[in-house]
Amino acid sequence: MNKESKIIVGVSTGDLNGIGLEVIIKTFSDKRIFDFCTPVIFGSTKVFSYHKKTLHSEVQVHGIKSLDGLVHGKLNLINTWKEEVPVDLGNPTTESGSYALKSLEAATNALKLKRVDILLTAPISKENIQSSTFQFAGHTEYLESALEGESLMILMTDGLRLGLVTGHVPISRVSEIIDRGLVLNKVEIMHRTLVQDFGISKPKIAVLGLNPHCGDHGVIGNEDEEIIRPVISEIQKRGQLVYGPYAADGFFGSNNYLQFDGVLAMYHDQGLVAFKTIAFGNGVNFTSGLNEIRVSPDHGTAFEIAGKNKADASSFSEALHKGLEIFKRRKNHQLLIKNPLKVKKHKKV
Repeated sequence: MNKESKIIVGVSTGDLNGIGLEVIIKTFSDKRIFDFCTPVIFGSTKVFSYHKKTLHSEVQVHGIKSLDGLVHGKLNLINTWKEEVPVDLGNPTTESGSYALKSLEAATNALKLKRVDILLTAPISKENIQSSTFQFAGHTEYLESALEGESLMILMTDGLRLGLVTGHVPISRVSEIIDRGLVLNKVEIMHRTLVQDFGISKPKIAVLGLNPHCGDHGVIGNEDEEIIRPVISEIQKRGQLVYGPYAADGFFGSNNYLQFDGVLAMYHDQGLVAFKTIAFGNGVNFTSGLNEIRVSPDHGTAFEIAGKNKADASSFSEALHKGLEIFKRRKNHQLLIKNPLKVKKHKKV
């Protein structure tokens, strides 16, 4: 792959006192990745050096003043701030949250301006990143406000792509949020994502029910019969392979998820408890539905092990590779729909 065709990956640092920079350093210690992409961290060379010294790492970083100075074949870092920032590994602070936001904002802006091709985010603390400019439940909600489109959080690994109809919302509000329009929209986003980002021409999608046993025909709630099942029937009439609702316990317990290209859970823990039981540490969080690509690991800041050289970079590394794959597939899909094959009409003889 020549330098001009390399995918540029913007990397946000996450919380400076968590394991974000540790998994970044460990991932890019493998120089083979530079054959496929050009990474650029939005952060500080001083903070990077602090983490590198703590880990006794030999990874080299190339400091740049602007994205015009990107060097292919190296790990680039653009200094998003110049001032000294106190690092207190393992302890979330106001400073570590505010500088995580500076990194995220700079990387997101570069993504919007097409200066980077994909965004790879290290974990933030949802509590200490809150500010007058960041009042979101997480990365997904922030990026939906900053980019074009409507997001669908998808946790994925080989054999399972799991999307959430409702994301970071209190469990007490789930049933009041779920309605026909929301379920229909999330199914449509999942379908489109499976086609354009995963190259599945006729995806098969499973939809989980909201209530235990899908409500047992109204005995344990009416949402499954009155909202979810009619939406599925409506979509099936369009010719899409969408099935359900399925009771989540039996669906995952019987490995039925292996029969589908995508699964939609009604709320966060309904899907993620099963997902992380199946794939924790190797999963990838993909923000689908937006006009740009963002991926991240399936874990959080892990303050309890920060600075101890115990963080496993497998999920972060996998997120990088999945992001590159999705970028290539989406680019190929856009070329295909832009230049469709013309059907040649033959004259009757």
